[in-house]
This record gives sequence, structure tokens and C-alpha cells, in this order.
Amino acid sequence: MNRVRFLVMVLFLSPQFFSSIYAQNENPCGPARVLNSAVASNVAQDSRCFELRFYTANPSVEGSGGVDDLHQRFREKQQELLIAHGAELIGYWQRLDNPNTIVWLLAFRDRAHRDEVFSNFRADPQWLALREKYNVPVQRELFFMSATDYSALK
Repeated sequence: MNRVRFLVMVLFLSPQFFSSIYAQNENPCGPARVLNSAVASNVAQDSRCFELRFYTANPSVEGSGGVDDLHQRFREKQQELLIAHGAELIGYWQRLDNPNTIVWLLAFRDRAHRDEVFSNFRADPQWLALREKYNVPVQRELFFMSATDYSALK
């Protein structure tokens, strides 16, 4: 009986548990089976969770920060760390109408996998050092998507 109470407390009182459920319900993505019926009808059964990110960098100050430092952060180590933690990096683009914005697309098995990857990535000491080295304030826009059942990319 004590084990059951302990398990209930661990599962249901854990902030990480609640935040994970909240995040998945607020921004679901992945295969149709993990989505609610309102959005799942045209989603592929084998879709991954796609996350489209727009990072708009603040202008550099005295040659520090800005989009060039953001590009360098990706080149130097950020991509490698994300891959090591399980993200699949699909591509990066430079917006031409707003050159301070980098657009990038990632893929994960599902939303739970995405949350796990970013949780581990954010705790990685190498990421913390890289973020400090290239301290670039950005405005982020995130979009979560699932592939349609007729999409070539799933």
C-alpha cells in the first residue's frame, strides 16, 4: 500500500509530469494516434513531430550578439549537441525579408520525444557554455506540425 501511495505521489505530484502533459495537450504533434480527433483526420499514421522555429536576433551591440553570432553558435556546436540528444535537424534558412531571422526545422518521433530532447539539451553543460559564449537574445516563434497522410516528408 505504501508503494502505491509513493508511486501516485511521484507520478501525479511531479511538476515535470504535469508540464509534460500540459505541453503535449497544448501543442500536440506526431502521428495521428497521439492526436485528438479534431486534428488527426488528415494526419499520417507514421508522421513525426515537426517543429518549425523562427529565431529573430536582436541587433549586435559593439560587434557582439546579433544574427552573425547566432549563425556561429549553430555552426560551432549547437547542431551537434541537438543531434547528440536525439533531434533530427531537417534544415536551416536565412529569411531574406528579415535578415536577422533564422528559420529552422526539426523532427522528433512525437511530442514526448521532443520534450525529452530539449530537456536534456538545455541541461547539457556544453550547451550552457556555448549559450554564454554566444549570448544572443532572440525572439522565438515555434510551430508544431504533423505531416498530412499525403505528404512526401513524414
